[in-house]
This record gives sequence, structure tokens and C-alpha cells, in this order.
Amino acid sequence: MATRTLANQAARQFAPRLMGVRGFAAAPATSSIGKYLDGRVAMVTGGASGMGRAMALAMAARGANVAIGSLLQTSTGQNVNGEIVNRPGAAEMEQTAEEIRALGVKCMTFDLDVTKTDSVEAFHEATLKEFGKVHILCTAAGITAEHVLCGHPDGLFNKVVEVNLTGTYRAVKTVLPGMIEQKYGRIVNIASTAATVGAETSGAYCASKAGVVGLMRCAALEGAPHGVTANSISPTWVETKFGVDWMGKCGENEGKTGSDYISEVKGGNPQGRLIQPSEVGNLAAYLCSDDAAGITMQDLSITAGSLW
Repeated sequence: MATRTLANQAARQFAPRLMGVRGFAAAPATSSIGKYLDGRVAMVTGGASGMGRAMALAMAARGANVAIGSLLQTSTGQNVNGEIVNRPGAAEMEQTAEEIRALGVKCMTFDLDVTKTDSVEAFHEATLKEFGKVHILCTAAGITAEHVLCGHPDGLFNKVVEVNLTGTYRAVKTVLPGMIEQKYGRIVNIASTAATVGAETSGAYCASKAGVVGLMRCAALEGAPHGVTANSISPTWVETKFGVDWMGKCGENEGKTGSDYISEVKGGNPQGRLIQPSEVGNLAAYLCSDDAAGITMQDLSITAGSLW
């Protein structure tokens, strides 16, 4: 039995059996969200889809102008054999941008490759040219791979770390000096429960996400005297295209269909469900509020009671 399943069963064993908990559904987004990010500018890596899209929309709903960058299907960056990745098309990114603009704010898009320093710097420069400043950085660009450590291809391991950890480092390194200079900044990095819970076929992913949490803590300390906060969000399985594709691969490795594996994941979660992207986005937006000025150097989990 997979480590992830065992971890989730352990969580269920000790979860309170409260009436109404099983089959719990995420609360719908409120229709009256305060514009407490009005005038702010958010730069989001992986912003065209998944959790990045959710964070971009959440920032926009609260009044921030948004720059989204993603590696597109037509980008020159090449996939490594064995990586699990969601590369949106240009139309999908533009659709996300239009949804953001429909919230009454401005949005720019960028074909971003976080494995290249010049691409990350160009994304930052384009955001500054369009909006003047960057107040918020959200990093969600990420990939994974399913392979045990024995015989793990070095190129595949390195690619996962290059995107998830080093890509986050490039983005933080690029924006942090400006945030320190302006005496204000909010950094939100997508990590994962994989940062603290291992799985035998996710060595590269677990290592990369543990690194993101460590990097975040260092950025938080560096920014603390200057009005800059940094936090990470570590969700369990999130119902995105990337997450569904990954669960499908996990199921395939265990001789199951993707739908059967997803059903097992839901069944092993104390709330009986997958996390929704909007839940991640809403937490990220709160972390960027003035009310959250004292919340920094924290890794916040959204798991519905699950360990993985």
C-alpha cells in the first residue's frame, strides 16, 4: 500500500467523528470581498492555471493588478522524459487574464520559464514597466515525477528541483530587493504536504518542496526588518488539472485507474474530499493583507485533516 494512503488513513484514525464532517464541502466564496489590496501589484508564477490561477484571481478580487507568467505549450523550454507537468496554451492564459480583468483590475501575461534567470528577470522588468512596482509575489510554477530513488534518472530529479526550488529562488531573489527598498512586500510560495511527509516514489518532489519551505523562512527573516513577509502554503491533493494528472499516474503505478485512485484519496481524507484551488487562493490573499503583517516565516497547511 502506498505511503500516501497509509498517511491519510492515520489521519482519519485520529480525526474527530463530528456529525456532518464526512462529505464536507468547501464553503462558497463570499460575494462581498473587501478591496484591501487596492493599488497593489501581484506577480504570479504559474499564474495561468491551477493554484497560480486561483491566487491571481483571489488577488484581483481584492483589488490588486496582476501579472501572470506561465510556461506555455508553445514555449521553447523542453520537458524531460518522466516529468508530470501542466503546460497551458496561450488561449488558456488569455482566458485567465480576461477573468482577472473582469474583476475590474489590470492584468498582463508573460511566457515564463522559471528555469532561466533571464526569463524570470524579464518577467519582473515587464511587470515594473506595466505597473511601476511589485508588492506581492506568489510562486506556483511546479512539476513532479513518480520514480523511486533506486535508478532515479539524474536529469529528471534535477529538473524537478530546478523548477520547484531553484525557480522559486530565482523569483524571490529578483523581487526581494525592490520590496526591501519600498519597505513593503508579501511573498507566498506554494509548497506541499510533501515537504514534511515522504512518499517512496516522490523523492524529487518532496526534496524540492522541503527546500521551498526552508527558502521561505530565510526570505522571511531577511525581509522582516523592512515590512516584507514571506510564507508558504502546503496543501494536500488539490483538484487542478495538474493534480488530477498526477493522481492518475499514481493510480497507474499501482495498477488502478485514475478515477479509482482519486476515489481512494477522497475516502482517505477526513473530510472526504479534495482541496479546491480557491481555498489556496483565498488563504494567499489573506496573507497579503495588512491584517496578516505579523504572519511571516510560516508554512500553512490546507489539508482537510490529511497528512499527505
